[in-house]
Amino acid sequence: MTAANFPAALAFTLSREGGWSDDPGDRGGATNQGITLATYRDALGQPGLTVDDLRAMTDEQRDRIYLMNYWNAVRGDDLPSGIDLAVFDFAVNAGPATAAKALQRIVSVTQDGIIGPETLAAAQAIVPEQAVMALCVDRITYYQSLGKPEFLSGWENRAGACEAAALALVAP
Repeated sequence: MTAANFPAALAFTLSREGGWSDDPGDRGGATNQGITLATYRDALGQPGLTVDDLRAMTDEQRDRIYLMNYWNAVRGDDLPSGIDLAVFDFAVNAGPATAAKALQRIVSVTQDGIIGPETLAAAQAIVPEQAVMALCVDRITYYQSLGKPEFLSGWENRAGACEAAALALVAP
């Protein structure tokens, strides 16, 4: 349905993820272009990979990890245009299950963290603009619950930018 949106969603997310980071206050630890060392190791099936390996990650590896671990995990190809970006970017930032549960809350289905047929049908039936806006509000509420005021402003800015980008993808 919206497989063509993956490049736009990825471009948006990469524009917000930046490059290298190893902030001691960020529980994700060493991160390159939004990919943590733990995610990198898991995605490549190589638990012995090092921080230096993560620094040397190729764009092809990065894009494949985003596709497999986040876009496919939230069924981006099957979500309505705009909702796909909002759920995907939230999944990158908070994990696919957290993003899936937010969507499920918004479309009033069981919140199990797995986007399946029931969630997809409900997502198809909702007004996309309403879903996108509600997802971004839910996202900010989630960030506020984390008790990390040093990151809150940046997270709120990202949620607002994501809302604008996702609304731009909603078919007229």
